[in-house]
Amino acid sequence: MKLRMKLGKRGFTLVELMIVVAIIGVLAALAIYGVRRYLASAKTSEAKNTIGAISRGAQGAYERENAKSEEVTEGSESTSASHSLCGSATTVPTTVPKGTKYQPKTTNGSDFDSGDMTTGWKCLKFSLTQPHYYQYQYSKDTKATGSANPAKCDVAPCYEAMATGNLDGDAVQSQFSQTGKVANGELKKASQLFIQDEYE
Repeated sequence: MKLRMKLGKRGFTLVELMIVVAIIGVLAALAIYGVRRYLASAKTSEAKNTIGAISRGAQGAYERENAKSEEVTEGSESTSASHSLCGSATTVPTTVPKGTKYQPKTTNGSDFDSGDMTTGWKCLKFSLTQPHYYQYQYSKDTKATGSANPAKCDVAPCYEAMATGNLDGDAVQSQFSQTGKVANGELKKASQLFIQDEYE
């Protein structure tokens, strides 16, 4: 009877408590790492989706038929419609945000509202009005400034759409880009995005 009472009052030893605290600490560290990684992935998805939208804009612009306005005399034909890529767009914003968001200007001729029917963001029919973490570029017939993409735009006609970011505000920047080249009258986009230092 006395033996049963002694076993019933037995508590946890210091070693057992330390093991439990260590396990909780490891699980908390893993949870914090997982949450940080999730937040970084959510931020980088902005760049991936936006690059895809810019590339779709380039594709749509190329597929539109461009025909110049002209007077056609009787018994003659107009010049044939052509397909062409949009001309380069201004870089928005001018510097890469360091761990902050940039709110684009929405006034006519500013940021993503610049260009015309044959050049820039208006030609691409692309616009961003919400704050974003990345600097965006679209370059025609030349690689984007600072591009590290090995499949860069180097033979005209071609384009490169690029996002540059610095989510943690250090000296290392992340880069996302996609290229497209015209071959045999068709615009062929790269099958994958080029990604360098994704979570920087």
